[in-house]
Amino acid sequence: MALTTSTPFAPDIPLPPFDLPDVTTGRRVTAKDFAASPLLVVIFLCRHCPYVVHVLPEVLRLATDYLPRGAAFVGISANDAVTYPDDSPENLATMANHHVIPFPILYDASQETARAFGAACTPEFYVYDAGRTLRYHGRLDGSTPGNGQPCDGSELRRALDTVLAGRPLLETQHPSMGCNIKWK
Repeated sequence: MALTTSTPFAPDIPLPPFDLPDVTTGRRVTAKDFAASPLLVVIFLCRHCPYVVHVLPEVLRLATDYLPRGAAFVGISANDAVTYPDDSPENLATMANHHVIPFPILYDASQETARAFGAACTPEFYVYDAGRTLRYHGRLDGSTPGNGQPCDGSELRRALDTVLAGRPLLETQHPSMGCNIKWK
């Protein structure tokens, strides 16, 4: 594991297009599939990263809280499954089914989607408004494995509430921190 932080972005970047297979159904999922939602949360994740394992219970609570409010969530894994077989589509499907993840987990075999987003680590969170403009890019909260801070999703929750209310976001957005994406 190589500890990596996400690269800060200015807001107002449009959502990159994507067309990737869902690991549990094989169905192709595109950015257009979420057009009716007032916001879209894109999470770069994987199965083996201890940072993802640490935050996954809170990510599931967030989805439970915000899906009924119209938010859409999608997870994307871009890790090289040849080098990291724990992150193969089959193993990601096992993770999704075991945890009953209520949103699609997609596999980016070419890694082109991850590059289009500028993703660097897992987990990494992006929040897009109804016009699919980036409004938040950063971490879930200040918790990491072993640092003793509560994993409560406070920073991402604040971003989601702000976007849903149509208010401008706070200027402070802390980068995500976790395992580097395993590039080919």
